[in-house]
Amino acid sequence: MKVVVTGGSGFLGQRLIRALCERGALTDAAGRERGIERIVAVDRGECSEPVTDRRLTYVLGDVSDAAFIGGVLDADTDSVFHLAAVVSGEAERDFDLGMRVNLDGTRGLLEACRRQRQAPKVVFASSVAVFGQPLPAVVTDGTTPTPQASYGVQKLIGELLVGDCSRKGFIDGRCVRLPTIVVRPGKPNAAASSFASGVIREPLAGVEAVCPVEPSTGMWMSSPSTAVKAMVHAHQLPASAWGTQRSVNLPGLTATVAEMVEALRQAAGDEVAARVRFEADEPIAAIVRTWPARFDTARARAMGFAQDADFASILREYMRQYAPAAMR
Repeated sequence: MKVVVTGGSGFLGQRLIRALCERGALTDAAGRERGIERIVAVDRGECSEPVTDRRLTYVLGDVSDAAFIGGVLDADTDSVFHLAAVVSGEAERDFDLGMRVNLDGTRGLLEACRRQRQAPKVVFASSVAVFGQPLPAVVTDGTTPTPQASYGVQKLIGELLVGDCSRKGFIDGRCVRLPTIVVRPGKPNAAASSFASGVIREPLAGVEAVCPVEPSTGMWMSSPSTAVKAMVHAHQLPASAWGTQRSVNLPGLTATVAEMVEALRQAAGDEVAARVRFEADEPIAAIVRTWPARFDTARARAMGFAQDADFASILREYMRQYAPAAMR
């Protein structure tokens, strides 16, 4: 079995690849369990500390280049995890870049999937950013997506393309709407949600964190480990579990920034929590205000997707792996 992971050098991509290497096998579109013989990680940049495995190959290139991605799939790919994307803040600032990567790149990948010997499984990493104002108090499986930023629009179009290609029998697609993933290690990125990790990551590293939204701002979130498990679970479900609806809102939890900082205070002390400073950034806040913060994910739970217990457990997971030894 050959598996392609776009965005494979990214944080989630690397964690997903590690999980696939540990599993060693996946079910194909026909429902047969098969050993993973090759994993191809596709990204535009190199990873500083890449996963190493004899089955793993890294390929550098632009996912929006149809000829490039067609060569990577090369008519022998059984499964694709499509994580590559221009993130929310960057997609809003640079409309053309977001459209090229998030929309044209997805379309080109799906076209390459059509050329496979048999319809591959495709797991598309979408986002709760497909929802926007006006919103009910709680988003349900029946809430109509109304994105209010370019990133959400591009992700929603991608979902529709995955659904239509599945209907036509070109692929066996499944789209997972990821919550905001916290806590991400490393440096801040251009995502509008980057602050959600920054208010934890930077203070623990002894650095001030500037939060661009109000303390009362709520977010729907998930830990990285739970998000990776969700993507693998989405792949392993039979097509019958998805039916004609190929998108699902993943389980998560709601926490305000104030609650996150309080959890940080309890875990690491007053001095660490005091390193969070609030300074409004209206362009970022305007994007975040359009995102839903509360969901009823009955369908996902019925399909067997798991969720984190609470934000404190997410924080403890991050501190075990990345915080200075004195704070663990």
